[in-house]
Amino acid sequence: MVDDSFGALALGLADFELTVIADSAVLGDALALNAHANKLTAPGVDSWRDELGPVSAGESPELAEDRFDAVVLKVPRQLDYLEFLLRWVNQVLRPDGWLLTGGMIKHLPDQAARVYQRLVMTDAVLPARKKARLVLCRAGTETLADWQGLWKGYPEPAAGTSLQALPAVFARERLDIGTRELLPFIPDSVATVTEGAGVLDLGCGNGILGLSALAARPDLAVTWADISSQAVLSARANVKASGLDDSACHFVHTDGVPVGTGPFRIILLNPPFHEGGVVGDHIALRLFAEAAEALAPDGELLMVGNRHLGYHRSLHSVFADVQQLHATPKFVVFRASCPQAVQPRGRS
Repeated sequence: MVDDSFGALALGLADFELTVIADSAVLGDALALNAHANKLTAPGVDSWRDELGPVSAGESPELAEDRFDAVVLKVPRQLDYLEFLLRWVNQVLRPDGWLLTGGMIKHLPDQAARVYQRLVMTDAVLPARKKARLVLCRAGTETLADWQGLWKGYPEPAAGTSLQALPAVFARERLDIGTRELLPFIPDSVATVTEGAGVLDLGCGNGILGLSALAARPDLAVTWADISSQAVLSARANVKASGLDDSACHFVHTDGVPVGTGPFRIILLNPPFHEGGVVGDHIALRLFAEAAEALAPDGELLMVGNRHLGYHRSLHSVFADVQQLHATPKFVVFRASCPQAVQPRGRS
């Protein structure tokens, strides 16, 4: 079972010899909660870090083949990630195995049908039901081993290297325009901190913010964290490829600030403003509160956000000192410090 959201599919398949793989770090907790609520035993959850291993940028992973009789997966919105999944299935599905994929029709990528036609053999496209559709397939021949699109990237002087990323990673082919506004402020922010100071790249993506900090101050202890396992893999690969000293570097697959880490002298953040089909500031507000808890007394949050979301107001609800460093018609860069009393997260 690949990329279940809250455990409904995985728990429904619990009587089988089930392997659960998810890119999102959320599934493990959601699966455990829903299994407990329904008096079921929660299966373990692997991520792409477990499946692919510590793959280097530009290289294909070594996978055990012909392992599964069936694969069930939810169709992602990103075409590159869909191609990754289908090629992975072609590599791990047994010759007589089958693939069942599905999703809400409004969420299926417009070009998804062409990806299916190119990579797998479709046995049946089932009639739409409740605005969702299922597709039953058998494996094709093209795998991850012969895919030139597994890694995509761009050169980035601020990070001192070319950045590569796997298919599920945000902005893997070009520098995100919000990140571009934040990057110039990182060298000055890290210039005066003490040797070995902790820096967190929160929601790291390909790792560019943390890499920029490490390039300016190789003596820092940098942590990269992201809800996407492919992002964490990509950040790790980019740090390795940079040639910088990674002895004090940590990579964490988690939702939000890693529990038990910190305190951090600097937290770098370009928060997402959408989750699936939901657009808003709900993710950013939670990350602000978590960042406030994880900062050192003299620490600061350095972030960029979309202007229309009004982060200057929400930051003031968590931090006593909020400075606007830069603004464009679309983005605003803030430095926030002096956390105020916030409600504890209560995370386990």
